[in-house]
Amino acid sequence: MKKAILVFALFLTACGDGATNQNAVATQSTPAPVLMPTPVPRQSPDTDLERTFAEIAKDAKGKVGVSAVVFETGQNASLNGGERFAMQSVYKVPISMAIMSAIDAGKYRPDQDVEIRKEDFVAAGQASLLRDNFPNGTTIPLWHVIEYAISQSDGTASDVLMKMAGGPAAVQKFVNEAKLTDIVIQNTEKELGKDVKLQYQNSATPDAAVALLAELKTGTSIERERGKLIMDFMNESATGPNRLRGMLPENAYVAHKTGTSGTRDGVTAATNDIGLISLPNGNFMAIAVFVGDSSADEKTRDLIIARIAKAAWDKWGQ
Repeated sequence: MKKAILVFALFLTACGDGATNQNAVATQSTPAPVLMPTPVPRQSPDTDLERTFAEIAKDAKGKVGVSAVVFETGQNASLNGGERFAMQSVYKVPISMAIMSAIDAGKYRPDQDVEIRKEDFVAAGQASLLRDNFPNGTTIPLWHVIEYAISQSDGTASDVLMKMAGGPAAVQKFVNEAKLTDIVIQNTEKELGKDVKLQYQNSATPDAAVALLAELKTGTSIERERGKLIMDFMNESATGPNRLRGMLPENAYVAHKTGTSGTRDGVTAATNDIGLISLPNGNFMAIAVFVGDSSADEKTRDLIIARIAKAAWDKWGQ
């Protein structure tokens, strides 16, 4: 597994726990700003940037949705921001937030052991390092299950977290109570693996995905340190290096979560990336890019996301 990041000690301190995990390894990573101002009201949309998004999107040979906003200035731009897209693994962010909310409520401890059983494994063909590395099952701390789900997009970890949260309905309840409209969560990863049509039922609009990111960073649905841990796991993500990160400086703080479907009959239902990005001027941008039902190849789909992120970085980062 990709190396664990050294934010867990701070997390346990905030939780009042003192456990350690001998699998955790210190690594260098760009830290997130600890404090964030309350997002200011949005300005009028940046129409020049929206035209740039639309021009880049032409290469998708499908549907592209974008929403982006700078918290400190209210600068924003979108493309099909209110249209629904299949989330795929993007939905692991609200699932992880729901578990953090349960930790806040005292239902779980971040250091408590979680048993991962063979019957928890998602099917072959679905991403799961837990299944691949521990074919007979294992027991790991809860925080580490969250790390697998976010940093490695592990389907087994995601389903275990969803079960602990109370199932899809409980995660949806968390989303609704956080006033994150236009996000729908109905299925487990196992269910999605059995019926690809279900992916469209687990959907979000780009605007809703940006609202989710804002809640993760500045909201009240989970404690700030819980959100920071999820963000740091997102910053260490091993997936989608050529998407939001693709054209940005290597040391840029990009707390992101990808979502990717399979390709059937030459059409890929979902190539997604959402993230919180620290801009060169010190401001903070939330951005969501969804490439849906695209007949373009993987390199092109990834490049669309990278070019859109770079366009916003260049326009708003100075």
